[in-house]
Amino acid sequence: MISFFLKRSNLFVDMKNFFKGALAAFLTVACVIPSFAQGEKTIKRKVAIGRFTNETQYAKGLFYDKENDPMRKQALDILSSKLAASGKFILLERDDLDVLVAEAGSSMNKIGADFIILGSITEFGRKAEGEQKVFSSTKTQTAEAGVSIRLVEAATGLIIYSDEAKGYAETTTKQTMGIGGTAGYDATLSDKAISSALGQLVENIINKCMDKPWRSYFLSIEDGSYIISGGASQGLASGDVFTVYKKGKTVTNPQTGLKIELPGTKVGTVSVL
Repeated sequence: MISFFLKRSNLFVDMKNFFKGALAAFLTVACVIPSFAQGEKTIKRKVAIGRFTNETQYAKGLFYDKENDPMRKQALDILSSKLAASGKFILLERDDLDVLVAEAGSSMNKIGADFIILGSITEFGRKAEGEQKVFSSTKTQTAEAGVSIRLVEAATGLIIYSDEAKGYAETTTKQTMGIGGTAGYDATLSDKAISSALGQLVENIINKCMDKPWRSYFLSIEDGSYIISGGASQGLASGDVFTVYKKGKTVTNPQTGLKIELPGTKVGTVSVL
C-alpha cells in the first residue's frame, strides 16, 4: 500500500500536545473515514474469495478430485473477473496462496481482507430436447446452474449478506426438409449458465461492501504530517478530505458473545497532500 502524508487542519492545532505526548496510544485507536458523500467517490475495498466449491453431483465419478474440480475453479475465476471489472475492489489471492508463498518465501507480506466471499455451486444440469414435425425438426440444448454465496466481514466473522441465484443458457438448431444447422454437444453452455448466475449476485455484493464505511489508521507522525495506511491503489487522491474518529470502547455483547465496538468520537479532519 502507498502511504499518504496528511496535513493538519485547524481542528488539529489544539491537539498538538496530545499527539506528541500519547502518539503510541492514539495510533491504536484512530481511524479515518471519508467525509465525501457516498457515490461521489469510490475507495476500493479489499476482498478475498476464500472458498468456492462444487456441491453438485455433476461429473463426479470414482476418481473425482475435489481440489482440482474444473467447475469449482471456473466459478471462482468468473466471480473474480466480474468483481475486478467493477473497479471497486482490490482482490486478494487465497485459492492459490500456497503457490505464492512457495515462490516468494518468507519475504511475502500477506494483506488482510476487509471481506471474505464464500460460495458454492449448488445446482447444475444439462438437457437436450427436440421436436420432430413432418417437414422440420428442432433441437434445444439447455444448461442450468445455481450458485450460493455468503459475504463475511473479516473483522467480526459476521455474515452480512447471503443469497443464491440461478442462471440458464441454451442453444437451438432447426432443420427444414433436411436443410438447416446442426449442432453437437456445446460445452460452452456450462460456462454461460454459471456466469449468468454469478452475474445476478455481483451487484448485491458491491452494494453490501460499499455500505460499510472505509477505514484507515494512523501509522506515524513525521515533521508535522500524519501518515495513514491506504493509497492510490485504493482510490485515494490529493485533495481528499477525511474525518478522524477516536475509536469507541470495545465491549462484549452478552446477547451474541461477540465483541463489538461502540461509536467513536469525531476529533478532527485531515486532507491528503
